[in-house]
Amino acid sequence: MEDYDVLILGSGAGGYSAAIYASRYNMSAAVIGKEPGGVASEASEVENYPGFKKITGLELMEKFRGHVQSLGSKVFIYSDIVSVKKHGNKFIARLEDGKEFSGKALIVALGSKRRKLEIPGEKEFAGRGVSYCATCDAAFFKDRTVAIIGGNDSAAKAALVLADIAKKVYIIYRKDKIRAEPVLADRIDSKGNIEYVYNAVPLRIQGVKVVKSVVIKQNGKERKIPLDGIFIEIGSTPEDTLTAMLKLEKDVNGYIKVGQDMSTSIPGVFAAGDVTTGSNMFRQLVTAVAEGAIAAESAYRYLSGKTSL
Repeated sequence: MEDYDVLILGSGAGGYSAAIYASRYNMSAAVIGKEPGGVASEASEVENYPGFKKITGLELMEKFRGHVQSLGSKVFIYSDIVSVKKHGNKFIARLEDGKEFSGKALIVALGSKRRKLEIPGEKEFAGRGVSYCATCDAAFFKDRTVAIIGGNDSAAKAALVLADIAKKVYIIYRKDKIRAEPVLADRIDSKGNIEYVYNAVPLRIQGVKVVKSVVIKQNGKERKIPLDGIFIEIGSTPEDTLTAMLKLEKDVNGYIKVGQDMSTSIPGVFAAGDVTTGSNMFRQLVTAVAEGAIAAESAYRYLSGKTSL
């Protein structure tokens, strides 16, 4: 078993930020995650992180990771963390291969997972026309017709990525206007191959071996739209499988309840990023980074027995 002062679950912006600040407080730290960079690494362009006018999510997260490693913290990327528990005065995470890590304090920064439509055809055609990552899969749809389901910032960004590759892009949204940032909406309007389909709810995805169409309900009537691919961008839910094992207190939507210091209902456990209630109204890279820093400072105070710096 490898022992550390702080065990950080999650390899996204919140987890990396926590590791950077843990190092500054001379605490040994290990970052354990399923994917390098988390969901942020899938962003085709990041234009709202201070210091970078434009950078891909993958590039930015690699810079985060490099910073973490330059300070001596360890980063471990594994397929799965199968369990996490408290044993005595330590927290122990067990991996799929049986390897275990322990920490005197625990920071949960597991982020979020893609929300599913839960309609017929979604599961059946996953990877065969149904995707949750435009950055990952856009190249497969060159000169084809695709649809984005959703109307938030991520949906708008996905539409812009696909508009440069696909022949036609539909944005299917349940309301009468997208809620993306105005700058993104303006860029969409400048594209000649993006079409809005408002007041529409997807009912089922159809095809033979691969996606061929989506059936929607629009203004009370069913409509079938022929297409080759569907990108689902309807938000996310907190990654809560492991946190349920710790029995952390959560809100009605499954987000870990935290105080201003990112403390949770269990002493020694702190949380940061999209998995928390900390930034309920504004889940961004910059807020995850801030929460990660606060969580690390709070872990330091917990371990040193201090109430303030």
